[in-house]
Amino acid sequence: MTSPTPPPQAAARARAGEPGLAATVALYTLARLGLLAAVALLLALAGVPLLVALLVALIVALPLSMLLFRGLRSRLDRALAAANARRSAERESLRAQLRGDDRA
Repeated sequence: MTSPTPPPQAAARARAGEPGLAATVALYTLARLGLLAAVALLLALAGVPLLVALLVALIVALPLSMLLFRGLRSRLDRALAAANARRSAERESLRAQLRGDDRA
């Protein structure tokens, strides 16, 4: 049995310095939660009750994050596409091995 080699996408991503899927998802999630907290804090400082401020911030933060975090979102899309391509290649390789095809 041969040892698995890293897919070309992973090697290219490592050379480009882009973080992996988990790091990108974590960064995007933290950015969205930070924006939610900032909007809620601004509303609370303006005298809005905390629960109402959180609910309004939840609604306002979604479209605002689409504008503010456009670059981060595109990086997340690229990471998801790379992970999907890697899984598809691994799945196809496994199916070829199960069929008994010789793949070099």
